[in-house]
Amino acid sequence: MMDARDTTGTAGLMSVAVARSHESRFPKRFAVALRIFAFSVLALAALFAGGFGWFASTVSHMTTPANPARADAIIVLTGGQSRLDAAMDLLASGKGGRLLISGVHPSASRRQLQAATGGDKALFSCCVDIDRAALDTIGNAEESAKWVESHAYGTVILVTNNYHMPRSLLEMGRLLHGAKLEPYPVVNTNLGNGGWLTKPEALRVLLTEYSKYVLALARGIVPVRQNAGDIALAEASMVKGEKPMARIIP
Repeated sequence: MMDARDTTGTAGLMSVAVARSHESRFPKRFAVALRIFAFSVLALAALFAGGFGWFASTVSHMTTPANPARADAIIVLTGGQSRLDAAMDLLASGKGGRLLISGVHPSASRRQLQAATGGDKALFSCCVDIDRAALDTIGNAEESAKWVESHAYGTVILVTNNYHMPRSLLEMGRLLHGAKLEPYPVVNTNLGNGGWLTKPEALRVLLTEYSKYVLALARGIVPVRQNAGDIALAEASMVKGEKPMARIIP
């Protein structure tokens, strides 16, 4: 017959063994969780880096069309003088019947814009519309969609800088369902042949714009409206020496 003291001692030993077993399993679980976390971080970092390489390569190979096909209208997103000049040249050459300048600062008058672009007064007066409501690229898309829909345009030339074009097409494409967008990238800095790797300022602008592009993609899954206070000056650094007549679009 087993003594009561033996039973108590056995139970105590079993409790200690179970406790030690739990204690030994905790570090193992923590180590596994840590490895999974580290692997996830590395995978995301590799995905981000790979995506950035694709983005930078795509942007660096964009060129300004020499003779784009005629469209119903032209939209230019403000952020640099070269964009406005390119859009006015397209309008003057008959590549579009009407031009929307989207994202103009409220303090900039029509006369100031016309003087800054050096465009023909009669052409500017008859065929140029100004959007002062848009504060960012999302706002550009929203206001442009209203404009395109109100005129029932079928084809639209979109003018903006090459590094800003992917995100602009993404945001515009979400709202301009009935119109075809024809990109007209304005190239101020030659980034071909990996030139962006040797130019720290260009690398910084591309990385900033790519981060915004990723966030724009994420908005398709979890819609989040950017605040007006988030407007950045990344694009201004890409076009040094230019004097923008309007808001800098993030």
